[in-house]
Amino acid sequence: MAVARGGAIGAAGALLCHLPADLKHFKALTMGHTIVMGRKTFESFPHGPLPGRQNVVVTRNTGYCAPEGVAVVHSLAEAVEAATMPGEVMVIGGAQIYREALPMVGTLHLTRIEAEFEQADTFFPEINASEWHIDGEEERHEADGRNPFAYSFVTLRRK
Repeated sequence: MAVARGGAIGAAGALLCHLPADLKHFKALTMGHTIVMGRKTFESFPHGPLPGRQNVVVTRNTGYCAPEGVAVVHSLAEAVEAATMPGEVMVIGGAQIYREALPMVGTLHLTRIEAEFEQADTFFPEINASEWHIDGEEERHEADGRNPFAYSFVTLRRK
């Protein structure tokens, strides 16, 4: 997940900013895996399901219809059971799904965006730093012509 200062992850149902390096990193991390998301996150994708990944949507709406090839489930436990791709099941948002999944996950892949967004209305749940250790961190990348904010990629593992 891309997290700005203060834990901000979204505004008005969208990402906080367009950061191509983060999108490329996200694609590399999730390709070939099952990705689990809430309905609102799924519906925010401009081109439908993300290719090369098993898309699983969690919704309370028992009548929800998704495009062919997208699994629709009604709980996080069902999402994990529905996973058919090898490797990690990756939770990709939104905030409600993150809150529910956080106690169960062992790894967090973060893109830390070094900016504040006053319009932010969606936040990543607070994590207890004593439960996690940094397992990997790339050097800070400065803002450039394509990426308007400084950022770094960090992997946290549960202790």
